[in-house]
Amino acid sequence: MIVFCGAVGDKFVFMDDNATCHRTLAVQDCLDSEGIQRLVWPARSPDLNPIENVWDALGRQVAGRNYPPTNKNTLIRALTEEWEKLPQQLLDNVVQSMVRRVECCITLHGGHIPY
Repeated sequence: MIVFCGAVGDKFVFMDDNATCHRTLAVQDCLDSEGIQRLVWPARSPDLNPIENVWDALGRQVAGRNYPPTNKNTLIRALTEEWEKLPQQLLDNVVQSMVRRVECCITLHGGHIPY
């Protein structure tokens, strides 16, 4: 993460999935020590994180292969191959859905949204 911060520049804001392990004091101390600002998310933040939908699609593609991965190397190869096959339209749709997701989350006061 710290490597990405330098690549993105001064306006870097870290977005995590709000998992309990990402909210520990040790993680917060690490972020603070590196001057990394964390984006404030509601408790149901995976609903607002478009990459979660992409990971889901990628996982389904890998699981549906004729020869599922059996070790780390075949998993890496399968993920890479399936990533390259993901249609651009899927990625565009996920990004374009964010306005609806945020509006729905606001309406539900941070509750789970049906996406």
